[in-house]
Amino acid sequence: METLLHQLYIQRFINSSWYDRYEEPPPPQTVTTIWSLIVSMYAVGGLFGTVSVKFISGMVGRKKTMICNSCIAIAAAGIMMASKGAKSYEMIIAARILNGYSAGLGMCTHLMYLGEISPRNIRGAVTLTSATFLSLGRLSGRFFGLSEILGCEELWNIVLCVPAFFSLVQVIALPFLPDAPRYLFIEKGDDKACRRALQSLWGQGDYKQEMDDMLAEQVAIEAAPPKSPLKLLRDSTVRWQLITMSLIYCCNQLSGLSTISTFSFDIFLKAGIPRDKIRYVTLGLGLSEIITSVLCGLLIEHTGRRPLFWICYGVMSASWVLVTVTLNLEVSSYWVPYVAACLINLFILFCGGPVGATATLNSEIFIQSHRLAALVLMGIQRWLVVAMLGLVFPFLINALSSYIFVLFACMCLLGCLYTFFLLPETKGKTLLEISEEFKAITVCGKSFLEKRRLETKL
Repeated sequence: METLLHQLYIQRFINSSWYDRYEEPPPPQTVTTIWSLIVSMYAVGGLFGTVSVKFISGMVGRKKTMICNSCIAIAAAGIMMASKGAKSYEMIIAARILNGYSAGLGMCTHLMYLGEISPRNIRGAVTLTSATFLSLGRLSGRFFGLSEILGCEELWNIVLCVPAFFSLVQVIALPFLPDAPRYLFIEKGDDKACRRALQSLWGQGDYKQEMDDMLAEQVAIEAAPPKSPLKLLRDSTVRWQLITMSLIYCCNQLSGLSTISTFSFDIFLKAGIPRDKIRYVTLGLGLSEIITSVLCGLLIEHTGRRPLFWICYGVMSASWVLVTVTLNLEVSSYWVPYVAACLINLFILFCGGPVGATATLNSEIFIQSHRLAALVLMGIQRWLVVAMLGLVFPFLINALSSYIFVLFACMCLLGCLYTFFLLPETKGKTLLEISEEFKAITVCGKSFLEKRRLETKL
């Protein structure tokens, strides 16, 4: 509901800005085009941010990249704040591009930093905090966007600047933290700075075993230098890692989670929830996201990554099937739409498993020389899917109605089957051990490495 109101407020602002500038009302098609640009430029910015992560984080390090990235987000908020007074919808478009760029660059760098500063025995729990705070950010947006707080027409430009507060906190806090030890040792070759960073993060100690693991990885990297995204795509030794991450990213984004976040108003309206109640149902979704992220953080080092994927994907698939059945019975009683809302909350509770485990898996299955290129590839895929969903979903939900959720159920089932049968467990293993397990994957008795050896012999 609040998202719909913000859309109306910004479209009215476009109308008034156009009238003040040209002394005539804009054609409806022009307003729609400008609004579409405002929405879509976020994904465009995210795509450019993802593409640039390899160059920027490799050049200045993870910590400085995150500080610079936070400054970009603060600058975007300043432009958004000033757009109303300047009566310029172009400034909103520019702010959205910068916000998207900040999101694309920041998400990849944040995951790398968490994976590279965490001890092996709690690597999963530490990396999963990214999903927890992402959920907290969504909840904050929904909360401050309520019409009782900042979600009124006079304050729409202020509520869109709320994320800048968290960026400011990051700019203040990050200078007191060390850079990633793996970056300092493997990419910069500074073993003393690496040891100081480890002692600062983990407490006093010599950390010989950890540095020996990094040294072994560095030797492997010297034998296989850092690759560009295109070269990584051609490398058969990491083919299963790329297939795994690509499929899991697709399953996460096409599972319905991204759609619920963006189109929650349309979904609950289709479910039969009264308009004035939808805002509170979406707040419940935000709380469910945070609860499940915290629970997964507590469970991931006990259960491992693989069970979190296939069990949660299975429950998510069953939830969507039940939602489809429930929505087709909505006319039978007034309480049926609320059952559908509860089932969607159940989906949210279990989707934290794959989302959180994906963040952990992303930092575990690629060695240092491959990780940046892999993050770029996965980020490009992520933002392309986001853009595609934004364009296609409104038409799909009108064409398929409640049966749209069958598509989501099929994607969740695909994720369940793939992770159950093919995904190796990565809990407590070094990056080189994980790499060897992926190389050993076979389908129908064949692997990519066998094919490569055969081609070499020929």
